[in-house]
Amino acid sequence: MLTAPHLEKRTRIAHGFFTREGGVSAGIYTSLNCGPGSQDAREAVIENRRTALATLAPASAATLVTLHQIHSAEAICVSEPWAVGEAPKADAMATRTPGLALGILTADCAPVLLADDEAGVVGAAHAGWRGAQSGVIEAVVAAMESLGAGRARLAACVGPCIGQKNYEVSDEFRAAFLASEPASTRFFATGVRRTHWQFDLESFVVERLQRARVGEIANLGACTYADENRFFSFRRATHKGERDYGRQLSAILLT
Repeated sequence: MLTAPHLEKRTRIAHGFFTREGGVSAGIYTSLNCGPGSQDAREAVIENRRTALATLAPASAATLVTLHQIHSAEAICVSEPWAVGEAPKADAMATRTPGLALGILTADCAPVLLADDEAGVVGAAHAGWRGAQSGVIEAVVAAMESLGAGRARLAACVGPCIGQKNYEVSDEFRAAFLASEPASTRFFATGVRRTHWQFDLESFVVERLQRARVGEIANLGACTYADENRFFSFRRATHKGERDYGRQLSAILLT
């Protein structure tokens, strides 16, 4: 489990960006696959989620919730848990309920964990390029504000996601992206292949946090594609011709 130093300083907060290590899943899901949307054995996924939660909050009776993520800008406020398989469709959530762990599942997209420990509010967001561009960061900050958080007091961290070196996009992708975000040329580097570009998702998400006036921002700089031993990656699984892929968990809660 990876952590962000500035979130660790918040004494009322527990958080973690889990790797793929330490679970019971086998094969392409080895080993801490926490994604119920994968084709992994349901009992293995449930056990992995139980293991992650016990690591995150070993001294409390916490409950983990994750979303049915749809690459949207939809953010919800959460006060009660739901069962695995009954998750609402959204890509971000906020809560002021102690012991309710907000979990984001990723395999190249960027997980974002946020906290205002003074107000007792935490948030989590799933930020792929589509969600980040359409406003999922702004939506989770607004949801946290509705629960009493203050933007200037927020601490946020962008967790493991695909790095620019491994995120090749087409000329058409860049053109469409810049049509909506004309000031975002700096997030595209010249591609390895002709008529292609390397997109910096992590920096784009950081920039959206800055745009939302979040007080303290960090990023882990960990690439899911490059580090096969520690992270699942949708793009790497696709390039290898694998039939499916696991999802790692990032979670935060008020203790």
